[in-house]
Amino acid sequence: MACINLRAFSLPDTIRAGLENHRAAASREFEDDERDHARRLRCPVLTLWGEFGKVHGLWGKGLHCPHRKTRPRFNMTSDTPIQPMDNEDFDALDAILDDLRTRGEDVPQWEFCEGAMAALLCTRRLVLPDEFLPLLLGTGDSQPGVASGEEGDTWFADEAQYAQFMTLWTRRWNEVASALGANVETLEDERSYHPEVMDVRGAVAGLPEAERAEIGDQELPAFAQVWALGFMFVVENWAEEWAEPRDKEVVAMLNDALEAIVVLTEDDTDEPTVCMHSEDGPPSVSDERLNAFGAAIWAVYDLRQIWQSLGPRVEPARKADEPGRNDPCPCGSGKKYKKCHGA
Repeated sequence: MACINLRAFSLPDTIRAGLENHRAAASREFEDDERDHARRLRCPVLTLWGEFGKVHGLWGKGLHCPHRKTRPRFNMTSDTPIQPMDNEDFDALDAILDDLRTRGEDVPQWEFCEGAMAALLCTRRLVLPDEFLPLLLGTGDSQPGVASGEEGDTWFADEAQYAQFMTLWTRRWNEVASALGANVETLEDERSYHPEVMDVRGAVAGLPEAERAEIGDQELPAFAQVWALGFMFVVENWAEEWAEPRDKEVVAMLNDALEAIVVLTEDDTDEPTVCMHSEDGPPSVSDERLNAFGAAIWAVYDLRQIWQSLGPRVEPARKADEPGRNDPCPCGSGKKYKKCHGA
């Protein structure tokens, strides 16, 4: 490695020249990025920068989400083998959310969180739990076992409950990230992303008549509707990270993918043909809805690829205003600019 003369960087002209070189290089990088990112490369970009790539391994290990110094750290990019979530794990998540809901009415169902998680994995920059949990779960500025004092905010019962939730969240996060990073050609591939969604209408239709009567005319969500609403919740609340890039082709891809998810936020008004809750249940989901659901899953793959190729937003470098030739030189020499660093 070449030896750097640190004393040289104390000279204003040297510093200014170095900054100009950096700006020129950065501008070229921006131009190359805008030209190349629409090519939708999967390799070798993902081989190097993907969830299990070499660069990711070097730079992604230090990410954690401590809520305060005494709180356990949760590695959102763990290199340990992924342990698949099972029904008991999702039941545990539901139980925690149910408990949070006793202290705050706006706590969503897990399906909503599942959609939000997919969107967070697609978002242009990594949003850590300290930033998204207060909005997603409505915990505000609360601490485990301590209310925030704001009306409507909920809070975790204690540190143990928070740790359990974050452990399960991180396991599902890594599971979904692995699925979205897999090179799959069909959604029947066991490695593909399978959102945790529920056919509520099918489940209710299969209940005994007396139990259905208790529900009455309560409006029930369509299949995958809550998942899609959770996804769009993140898009709307982190709008700056989802702002359209300058490349028109990428903008078209972005809008098409988002539209495929927005479709699922609407009701399923077509003729139901299948029950997704049980094989022998009464029809509750239409063929059109199932096709839209498949299109939405592929849209998540597209969105993750788009934003990973672009990377975090970078504010363009702007050249600072130069002083007038007869103004005092900003170096502090007392000379006019034209006779000092403006010569």
